[in-house]
Amino acid sequence: MEDMEKDLVTLVDEDGNEITAEVLDYFFYEGDEYAIMTEYDENAEEPDEDGASDAFIMKVQPVGEDEEEFIPIEDDLAETLIEYVNNNFFLDDDDEGYEYGEADDE
Repeated sequence: MEDMEKDLVTLVDEDGNEITAEVLDYFFYEGDEYAIMTEYDENAEEPDEDGASDAFIMKVQPVGEDEEEFIPIEDDLAETLIEYVNNNFFLDDDDEGYEYGEADDE
């Protein structure tokens, strides 16, 4: 078990439900900052059996000096950013990278 502190944030979906998300990484694309996130479940012991997790990307908007807001992005931009992340962060042929997922089950 790792003693690293997780970067957890609380998001609110379009129905007003609070979701705890873990920020996995931050990156810049065309001058804007984005965060790769996944829903956090404190009771989960391990990732899926293949090591993959459903992740999503949100734009990071600074608010004040020490705070940031996470803004949903359009699907077209999400597709572009997923490709960018997979090409620049995951170069191993065995790694499929992150999958774009929605926080709700529409």
